[in-house]
Amino acid sequence: MRIDISKKIIYGFVFMILAFTANAIYSIYTVNRSKTVINESINVVNPTLEAIDDFVLLVNRSKMLITNWVYLQSNETDKEALKHLISVEYPELKNRLILLAPKFRHESFSFSSLDSVFFVFENLLDAERGIMNELASFDDYEDPIKKFMAEEVIESEVLPQSSALIETLDELDHLLSLYRQESDLGMWYTFSRLSRMTIILNAALLVLGMFTAFALSRSITRPINYIRGVIERLGRGEVVAVDKARVSDDEIGDMANSVARMADGFGNIAQFAENIGKGSYDVPFTPLSDQDVLGNALIDMRDNLRRVAEEDRKRNWATSGMARFGEILRNHSDNFGKLSDQVISNLVKYIGANQGAIFIIDNQQQKEEPFMELAACYAWDKKKFLEKKIHRGEGLAGQAWIEGGTIYLTEVPDDYISITSALGEANPRSVIIVPLKVNDEIHGVIELASFRTYDAHEIEFIERVSESIAATISSVKVNERTQRLLEESTLMTEQLRAQEEEMRQNMEELQATQEKIHRDQHDREVREKIVLNDMTVIEFNKNFTIRHAEANCRSILGYSPAEMEGRSLRDFLHNGANINRIQEKVAQETYFNGILRMKNRNGSEVRLLCSAGLVPDSINNDALYALYAEDVTDIFHPEEAHA
Repeated sequence: MRIDISKKIIYGFVFMILAFTANAIYSIYTVNRSKTVINESINVVNPTLEAIDDFVLLVNRSKMLITNWVYLQSNETDKEALKHLISVEYPELKNRLILLAPKFRHESFSFSSLDSVFFVFENLLDAERGIMNELASFDDYEDPIKKFMAEEVIESEVLPQSSALIETLDELDHLLSLYRQESDLGMWYTFSRLSRMTIILNAALLVLGMFTAFALSRSITRPINYIRGVIERLGRGEVVAVDKARVSDDEIGDMANSVARMADGFGNIAQFAENIGKGSYDVPFTPLSDQDVLGNALIDMRDNLRRVAEEDRKRNWATSGMARFGEILRNHSDNFGKLSDQVISNLVKYIGANQGAIFIIDNQQQKEEPFMELAACYAWDKKKFLEKKIHRGEGLAGQAWIEGGTIYLTEVPDDYISITSALGEANPRSVIIVPLKVNDEIHGVIELASFRTYDAHEIEFIERVSESIAATISSVKVNERTQRLLEESTLMTEQLRAQEEEMRQNMEELQATQEKIHRDQHDREVREKIVLNDMTVIEFNKNFTIRHAEANCRSILGYSPAEMEGRSLRDFLHNGANINRIQEKVAQETYFNGILRMKNRNGSEVRLLCSAGLVPDSINNDALYALYAEDVTDIFHPEEAHA
């Protein structure tokens, strides 16, 4: 008869489970009873004791505060505290006790006892309110009768009733304390009994456990020890045959069969691991089951090693290619045409394409829109593109120029391009167009066509090579621009040297001319000082606004030059119509001679013998009026004056 290990364990421990269940039921029952007592103590008894203690404190405070009300007239803090006690604190405390009283299961605390306490204290509060009403103001305290009556109420009612009420509350507190002690003693007895029962049951379970352990050791542990020895030998790599006669017909026997199958699987695993070590990643292997951790782990390891090897192959391919094209770019950086031919031919061969072309942007013509033209091609219909210009946005190449990104087509239109060979023409399977871009600047595009599609690493490689090509093209353009600028700079330097020599000679002639001008100007200034010693000069624009006045205007008109500048000449004339006369004379004869009647600061009339004319203003590229005047007030009489 086959008896499973699980049944052996169940039969052996069923009695122990029953014993544990009985112990648990009894313990739960005892704990629940104790929990009820503890909850009552925590939620009812203790809060009630705290409330009664607060009640005693409240009675003492009310007695103290009403006494202070009578004897300490100016203690407003205690008066406010007494009002708060009566209106807030006592109602809150009363509500607390009323809510707690129905929860008691003991006759020591009930509504009747609380009602009597509330009744006495409320009578006491009524007496205190009477005192508060009698002694409400300063004049009330000055009344000896009211003061005496209040003191009498304190002595005859407040103090005796407060003492009696405190005694009653102390009795309630004592009764509740006794009730709590009884509850604690009951809990202690219950837990003591539970402790004794637990000790007895644990002793019984210990004996039963020892018996069960001895019985199971005969039927379970000995076959397990045998299987353990077999597994240890397997762990050392030995080939082991399992003796089923030494194992029982139960789960251990099934374990022995599994160990035998595992021994066979180890051989297959060892062979598979050896093939992986040799780099043979395509050898088939079947795990022992879907849950074969080791077998599945070996398969995952094989797949990971295969993927790592493939990534290494791609990385080495890209690294080798970059080194190869870097050497090409370095060796042919001085010959742009040969550089383009070498780059496109090697790129087509390296990535396994069928044909390709490289287009370079020609932006040397400043007067027309930049365009791309064919720089080199490989296996391409060169005649088709020999004279063709590709502008921005024209075709896929022009679109790649605008967008600055790679365009990859796997569905190529029939009329787009064809690959020609000796056997005929065929439509390519894929076309890739990559811009030659570096630092966000595009220098051209590379277009490749192939009968196969490109992998992601190949597209990435083409983009990296394109960036290196663009950097080289940019460097070549910079070098050409630098060389051109150097030649232009050399030519300009020679021209500047010639101009400098010519300028030096001109400067010498100019210096001699300036010296002569200075001498002539000095002579002219001396003559002007002699001629204009008794005259003043006033300059004004075409609107007759004074722009400049000589310093001797102060002695003639009483105004400083700063006071006159910016004002109209009309403000200083005795008769404003003279301006029109001057303007007409100057317009007809380009000058004016005559006597002007002007006003000084005091309003007195001043006669000036004037000569005015229109002179050029080379500084402001304009013309202005210059007026030369001499004071002749003392010479001419009013009837002789004319303007």
